[in-house]
Amino acid sequence: MVTGAVAEDGGRPEGGVCAHLAADLPDLPLSPGAGCEDCLTEGMRWVHLRLCLTCGHVGCCDSSRGQHATAHHERTGHPLARSVEPGETWAWCYEDEVFLRPAQG
Repeated sequence: MVTGAVAEDGGRPEGGVCAHLAADLPDLPLSPGAGCEDCLTEGMRWVHLRLCLTCGHVGCCDSSRGQHATAHHERTGHPLARSVEPGETWAWCYEDEVFLRPAQG
């Protein structure tokens, strides 16, 4: 289960919600592996990496030429991706267009 809360995001309307926070998702390792799976196949470079919280696919961010994390969402409909950059704990819901942060214990 994904636990967290919608994070404040300057520039977006207040009061956003994520309908996917209670989703029954697999317990995935928070490791980027070798890197963006699609960039590695295509011989491209990436800027930052994102982990699909539904299936574990690792794709590159929208600042990367391939934008493979977004392409993965568009192809599969998997709604949530988490940053796997060191020190980052946020996630993004593509469908609800909100940033998510870990729940405060």
